[in-house]
Amino acid sequence: MLTYQLQELTVRHPGATQQAALHGLNLDIAQGEQIALIGPSGAGKTTLLATLALAQQPASGSLQAFGVAPWQLSHSERHRLRAKLFLAPQTPPLPPRQRVVTAVLAARLPQWSLWRALASLFKPADPEAAWQALARFNLGDKLYARVDRLSGGERQRCALARLLLAPAQALLVDEPLSALDPALSSLTLNTLREEARQRNATLICSLHQVELALSHFPRIIALRDGRIAFDLPREQVSPAMIATLYQGDSYTAPAPVPAEIDPMAVVPGAGACL
Repeated sequence: MLTYQLQELTVRHPGATQQAALHGLNLDIAQGEQIALIGPSGAGKTTLLATLALAQQPASGSLQAFGVAPWQLSHSERHRLRAKLFLAPQTPPLPPRQRVVTAVLAARLPQWSLWRALASLFKPADPEAAWQALARFNLGDKLYARVDRLSGGERQRCALARLLLAPAQALLVDEPLSALDPALSSLTLNTLREEARQRNATLICSLHQVELALSHFPRIIALRDGRIAFDLPREQVSPAMIATLYQGDSYTAPAPVPAEIDPMAVVPGAGACL
């Protein structure tokens, strides 16, 4: 089963009159795949994730999600389809004065009645579930903290804990490591991969850290100037290809990662954190 099928997909930002943000993309993404999006800044990674989340309507071409054409559906039907998708932006839109437990439990709002949602603002409906999600990102001690008291990296992980509580089958994650140190970066990617594996969800993650993309994801899709530069298994991605992709950008190509190594098996303590 395909989660997504893109054919000659072109996307323009609202009001843009110049070059399109994405040009003629052709992609088949199967259910349960784990994919890293890489490419220089401005390549179109965030736009592609927003398009897959049905937050951005294509200008031309076709997009199918879970076997249906979402932009041919009614508004209410498309809204129900979006319940299968979860987009975690690089800068999470978390209300600053909200408690972390409330922000995380907001992932369950589509499943709750209006009355239960309002009641949870005063007395969190399931704090244990929120704590368990936060603990998987080493953030359990922040359960009742205010969002505006969190660091940038803690806010990112708070948003990802929300992802763990959402019943989505496509997990779309934009630059989740920008404010994290190396140890937390590995923990975060391992947690996301394990969650996707457990629910057979499709995971698509944009990353600037190419070495982590190559070590954690079996399929690499590279974008440059809104076009697909390459779409390959990680073992077929060479340092020369990476150098060409980032030509003109300040970037040092990483050493290739052997295909037979599963990073889930080599990160110390990863299993204990899941």
